[in-house]
Amino acid sequence: MSTTSPSPVSPNGERPNGGDLPYRLVATDLDGTLLTSDETVSERTRAALATATGAGALHIIVTGRSAAWARPVFDEIGYTGIAVCGQGAQVYDAGAHKLLTSLTLDRRLAALAIAKIEAETGPLAVAANQDGLDGQVLAGPGYELLIGSDLPVVRVDRDQLLATPISKLYIQHPRLTDDALAEAARRVAGDLVGVVMAGAGVVELLPLGLSKATGLAVAAHRLGVRAADTIAFGDMPNDVPMFAWAAHTVAMANAHEELLAVADEVTAGNDEDGVALVLERLYPAR
Repeated sequence: MSTTSPSPVSPNGERPNGGDLPYRLVATDLDGTLLTSDETVSERTRAALATATGAGALHIIVTGRSAAWARPVFDEIGYTGIAVCGQGAQVYDAGAHKLLTSLTLDRRLAALAIAKIEAETGPLAVAANQDGLDGQVLAGPGYELLIGSDLPVVRVDRDQLLATPISKLYIQHPRLTDDALAEAARRVAGDLVGVVMAGAGVVELLPLGLSKATGLAVAAHRLGVRAADTIAFGDMPNDVPMFAWAAHTVAMANAHEELLAVADEVTAGNDEDGVALVLERLYPAR
């Protein structure tokens, strides 16, 4: 890991994508990366993205939020491109408000995974993200959303969480840290579901094999770009697979230590225009 970027030019003098752009695809996480702590995108970051896309690069948002939870942000910042939502479960056309792909979590496996985790840790607070374009987040007893101050949840009894198709589950524990809960869940149920830690109070159970990388690979193929064409920005362990996929990776200064350990470089925090600082260097205004 370094705090300065290696040159995007290879030893033989060629760009990784064979063109004039350092990277053809700019992939950014949303919460803790593109968004500031007050859940907005700064004017400087907007301008840097506009310069990059004006030069011919593509920008794609890759978020753990479902399309339903991401749409208000997309509308607010005027984002109309393809996005990867739901930790890779959804490839979403923000301009058309249309799902291009959607994967679901097998509810029998989900129930078995919860039972195995609770046998290890004791009772959990659980929430479920319903499948579909406008799927709601159903919060069972005790589940408290700690990110996204205006994100809607529907309070339901525990037995209603798996009544309809779901894309993923969220779990919380009254005593264990997020990292400890994710580790315990992975140890006892990792053969049934994927487990990621995506933010404060956000440990998620996903379809096995699903990640931001799998969703981003699908979206990049649709856009006609490759991993070698991609620079990725993130802040949490759920961004690790995306970092393994992309050619160059940038962690925010506020990033989780697990992501900092695998990043190619570290930029300033999300409240200090960290994304903009890197983009301004790679895509200078002319």
